[in-house]
Amino acid sequence: MILDPWQAFALETGLGERPDGRWSAFEVACIVSRQQGKGAIFEALALAKLVLFESELFIYSSHEFKTSREAFRRIGALIDSTPELSSRVLRTVKNPSEFGYDFRQGQRLRFFARSGGSGRGWSADDLFFDEAFKLGGEAMAALLPTLSTRPNPQVWYASSAALSTSDQLHALRKRALAEGDHGRLAYLEWSAPDDADIHDRDAWAMACPALGYRLTEEFIESEVEAMPEAEFRRERLSIPDSPDVASGGIDPLAWSASADLSSAAVDPVCFALEVADDREWACISVGGKRVDGLWHGAVVDYRRGTEWIVDRLAELNRKWSPAAVVIDPSSAAGSFVPLLEARGVAVTKVSVRDVAAACGWFYDIVRQGDFRHRDDPALNVAVRAATRRTTGDLWRFERKSSTDISPLLSVVLALSAASRERTPLNDADLMQTFH
Repeated sequence: MILDPWQAFALETGLGERPDGRWSAFEVACIVSRQQGKGAIFEALALAKLVLFESELFIYSSHEFKTSREAFRRIGALIDSTPELSSRVLRTVKNPSEFGYDFRQGQRLRFFARSGGSGRGWSADDLFFDEAFKLGGEAMAALLPTLSTRPNPQVWYASSAALSTSDQLHALRKRALAEGDHGRLAYLEWSAPDDADIHDRDAWAMACPALGYRLTEEFIESEVEAMPEAEFRRERLSIPDSPDVASGGIDPLAWSASADLSSAAVDPVCFALEVADDREWACISVGGKRVDGLWHGAVVDYRRGTEWIVDRLAELNRKWSPAAVVIDPSSAAGSFVPLLEARGVAVTKVSVRDVAAACGWFYDIVRQGDFRHRDDPALNVAVRAATRRTTGDLWRFERKSSTDISPLLSVVLALSAASRERTPLNDADLMQTFH
């Protein structure tokens, strides 16, 4: 492997040793924008640890299973093409939960997607957290103790810039930027200044150490034109989102920019019901696509009490024949499922994981400018009051709040259902569009 200068620098820095032979850094972080070559750092590091430094167990973890599988495939290609390495392999491990290699001298390399239980019961010398912007506290709690009994362990983090929800990565960066002794943390970040002009080529070079190797200025020019500015600043200039937004829910500037008093959805639309935990308020909202392709969400009915819900939803169901009427059965609204079904309303029930996925997707479309609302006061109040609850690698808007956020959650669920209803045309439907 012929490494780029920045890749070699990262490895030289991270593998520095103290006089006693232990690693100078217990934690090493490499934060750089996408497609710069972070994967090559992992490949060189893992092979060096296993073959040269004889680590007994090297664990690679990522947020998504497909990322771990791709890392396994790439390092496998290196091993298979190098007889000096392939001759050391005793067996290849492939099962539903993990991939890896067992070496003849006892070393092991394992790949898996992070979860609350991954790595428990193991004892590792090295951890490599890829996609660290999605690293949650639960995964850290499961994996970090695997190092506790090893004589010279090390943790590596690789990531693009932090999202507003990247609590662990924000904490790591805060430690690195703090004055005073940083302990055993080596923090390497290639990024442009927070106030950089997105057209400034010097800023591109600061954030892209692979510029001129695998990345061209021409391609970055295309990205500037094609990507929303906020996404370009994070994904290419490696400027992290503010962690302050995470505690308050949705960025107020992005929310204000998405207001459109004339906004309306076209059929098919979806409705959703949310009820406050104390059952003092309830809200029915609608979600769907606009003529221009943007997403639209609005409060249909928001009132005190719950006695009006069944009649109102039955009326809306008859009038609009929605694609879905959505309820989270684990919420206070769940008690209305049998009552609505008895009135002929087909209820779409969502899981806790569905709700978390819907919240994340809604946050994304607001931030990217793909959503519009009518500046409804009840919805605005709910958005301002919303906070987040994180479980593992997922988060959702917290219902248990001093302010009722049922207008926000009902819009989120209605929109999520509308996005699922819009499936691609089959061949027969596609042919009809030509007539």
